[in-house]
This record gives sequence, structure tokens and C-alpha cells, in this order.
Amino acid sequence: MTKSLPISKRMVYNSYLKVIAKDGSAGIDKQSIEMFNENLSNNLYKIWNRMTSGSYFPPPVRTVFIPKKQGGKRPLGIPTVSDRIAQGVVKDHLEPALETIFHSSSFGYRPGRSAHDALSQCQANCTKFAWVIDVDIKGFFDNISHDIMLQLLQQHTKQKWVMLYAERWLKAGVEQEDARLNDKVGQGSIAARTKGTPQGGVASPLFANIYLHHCFDKWMDEINPQNPFERYADDIVIHCHNKEEAEELLSQLKVRMQSYELTLHPDKTKIVYCKNYQRTGRHEHESFTFLSYDFQPRRKWDSFGRNKTYMIFAGAISNKAKTSIREAIRTILIPRWSEQRLDVFAKLLNPKLRGWI
Repeated sequence: MTKSLPISKRMVYNSYLKVIAKDGSAGIDKQSIEMFNENLSNNLYKIWNRMTSGSYFPPPVRTVFIPKKQGGKRPLGIPTVSDRIAQGVVKDHLEPALETIFHSSSFGYRPGRSAHDALSQCQANCTKFAWVIDVDIKGFFDNISHDIMLQLLQQHTKQKWVMLYAERWLKAGVEQEDARLNDKVGQGSIAARTKGTPQGGVASPLFANIYLHHCFDKWMDEINPQNPFERYADDIVIHCHNKEEAEELLSQLKVRMQSYELTLHPDKTKIVYCKNYQRTGRHEHESFTFLSYDFQPRRKWDSFGRNKTYMIFAGAISNKAKTSIREAIRTILIPRWSEQRLDVFAKLLNPKLRGWI
């Protein structure tokens, strides 16, 4: 390839601005954003020069392990600062066109959309529909097929440089390290990746949305348009009129996922009855968790002042999420910071509170 690739210095710089706005940890090269900024002009030039010539190869992804809400740990892949910028160039190039075709019920990692939008729609649909399929895709990010991903991506771009770098990112090595070695950057062995895309990358969420747009969103519109849904990345809730419809749709969904080399988790995927004062039946499952909110039957005071309660099916922040936010706040509000200015506390607490409220 020659330097005729349509990647401008402005594209690289715009991506850099987004990367530094999100901050983030050092990758496998141990270079922080502060260290990158010490030689900013030269570092940005290197990225642009290598991308325009087709000679940019992503370094391995650093692996850290973070606690899962259900217990245990999950791997999180952290690219280098330079690689985050390079990934952002491709993401920024693809995203505007993809936003015009992505489904209105897809909420995760999209500009102008949030988890709260997904929760509001889920609440409204639980009021209208008595049954829910709580979908859990087993190890989604780790099991994305590279071949299928590239075939799907090719439907959305004619730019060979986009395909070139997308394939390199999918196949880039991953640092393997024990969960106890989170602070030992760069000490793990490097493993080749034959499937999956690491959580934590800039391009990975977009790849995930493309994959599930074709695997799930479009399929639902074509085959099951009568069943609304909410999808936030791989977290999915489908609404059904009755139990029989839910059972049939779940059976179809298992086959559909298999055709994209994905599997539904046999224990975590379940059919749920949205019980309220009008729906008085019983079912094995009468609650589900979506985006850290527990949806379940709850008592509500009569708004007409009759000093009575009635049952509704509604979502509220889960106890696990409450515990998590309390622990996060405690780590910030430590005694030795008691004399810090209010704006310092606000800067630290606001991201936590925004993710909770």
C-alpha cells in the first residue's frame, strides 16, 4: 500500500481528543496518556504515517481481570494509547453511516443513547406485555467469529483500509496473565486469537453492534416484528404476549444464534412472567435483571389517596448495584481527603453517580 490511503491527520487528531477525554490505563507498552503527550506531535505523526502506508500493526492487548457482578472475574483487554487512537480513526469513519441503519431498540455504545433509555423502554414494554425472554449470550465477546464479522463489515464499507485494519485488530495477540497480576503490566505471555474481540477496545463495541445487528436485530424485525425488544450490546430482553409465544421464539432464537456461532447460556436465559395486579398467575420465574435493574412485582401506594396498595411490575436499581456504588464512593471519601475542595470531590464522584442514577 502507498500513502494514498484516505486517512488525514485531522482524523487521527480527532480520535486522539476522544481518547484523552476518556482517560484510561496504559496498555502492554506501559505508556500512559501523560507519557504519550510528552512527545505528542511525533507520536501522532507515527500513527498517521503507519496507517496511511498500510504498515500499522496493532500491538498485543494487555489483559486485566475485573470482578463480575455475578461473582468471579472477567478479562478486560486494554489496548495501548496509540492503538486506541488508531481504532478510533476506523470507528469514527464507520459510525455515521452505521447509525442510520442500526435498530432503534439497540442502545449500547451508541451516540445519544444510554442505558436509561433502554430501561425506560423496557419498563413501558413490561406494562404492555405479560412475558419476557431474558437473553444471555454465553461469552459473547469471546466467541465472535472473525470470518463472519469480516463478512458483515464488508457489507458496510468499500474501503480496503478499513477491512485491513479490522482484520488485524481481530487477530491481534492477547496478553495472558493470572488474575492476581493486574499490576504486573507486560509480564504475561502472548496468545494468538482465533475468535472474539476483547472488551475494552475502542472498535470492539462497534464490531459487536454490527454482529448483533445482523444476527438479532434485523432477524427480529423480519421474523418476529410483533415482539419488541431492548438490546444494550449483548444484554437483551424480548417481550411476548403469552408463554407459548415466548417458548417458540426462544426455540427459534437458539437456532439463530448457533448460525452465528453463538450459544445462549442454558441457566441464565429464561422466560419470565411479568406479574402485576391484573396478571394473577404464577410461574417459575417472575423477575429478571437488566442493566443492573431488578424488574419484579412491587407494591405501590394508590395515587388516589385511598390508603391502599396494589401490585405493579417495575424495575429498580438492584441490591448488588447499590452495594457496588457504595463501595466505590467509600474508596473516594477517605479521611485523608477530608480537607479537599468540593470541586475535587465532585470530579471524582460525578462519574459514579451518573452511572447509577
